Amino acid sequence: VYLLFQSLRQISQRTISTASRRQFENRVHEKQKLFQEDNGIPVHLKGGVMDALLYRVTMGLAVFGTAYVVYELLVASMPKKQK
Repeated sequence: VYLLFQSLRQISQRTISTASRRQFENRVHEKQKLFQEDNGIPVHLKGGVMDALLYRVTMGLAVFGTAYVVYELLVASMPKKQK
């Protein structure tokens, strides 16, 4: 049991110490240039292909949802026929 605890402690210390040594490159300046560039593209699409895909999926879901709500309102507004 002691050896297991000791090995787990070493693993946790190793991952914490190596994570703190990693240096991430600061790319904020590059992103600022990209998003502030005046190229006629809306800011919500300047991120690339993934932004365009997310935009289209969101718009598709919004149109589908609106059409479905209108359909359900029409169905709810029609009286059911009595037998």
